[in-house]
Amino acid sequence: MSDSPRPQAFDATARRELYERRVLVLDGELDDDNGTLLATQLIALAAEDPLSEISLWIHSPGGSVPAMLAIRDVMRAIPNDVSTLVLGMACSAGQFLLSSGTPGRRRALPHSRVLMHQGSAGIGGPAVDVELQADALRHTRDTVLRLIADDTGQPLERVFDDSLHDHWYSAEEALDYGFVDSIVTSFAELRPAGRDRVGFGAGAAAGTGAAR
Repeated sequence: MSDSPRPQAFDATARRELYERRVLVLDGELDDDNGTLLATQLIALAAEDPLSEISLWIHSPGGSVPAMLAIRDVMRAIPNDVSTLVLGMACSAGQFLLSSGTPGRRRALPHSRVLMHQGSAGIGGPAVDVELQADALRHTRDTVLRLIADDTGQPLERVFDDSLHDHWYSAEEALDYGFVDSIVTSFAELRPAGRDRVGFGAGAAAGTGAAR
């Protein structure tokens, strides 16, 4: 029995291969570090090709509110469509980013789950500071809920009520609510864009045809 750490399966090489196919992945908790990475990768892919779609695949228990808002701002600023896909679960910040995708391009795997709630944050310190923190939290909460209402098409009042407690949605329920636009039924809906390859194959055949 070895005490050596288990090698990471989804490593930098796997991420690079997907990035080259214009696929970004949020796996695990969203924090300020991977949130900044995702935002800057969106910008880099848009600068490289402002027309082609970018995909964001999500399997996340949630995380940083500032990071999720920053990513959404970038998604809205770049000219590209950004498709989103929930692989297993999209909770809290994951749900927010899932529904922030380009309308018509938001998908769920058939047995994925979505969780919406208002989240929580610790408040402490002198009374004046507590009041300021509470005001800031209410402003952030109201901003997030308004954006969810905009993205899902649900009335703000319903989103507020549904977010008061943990509210889980199946893929079908997420579709009905407006978090996603479709449930994946074929590989064609998952397949990333391909990359031209140098050498034998389609490119070589095209070159031979042109020479004739």
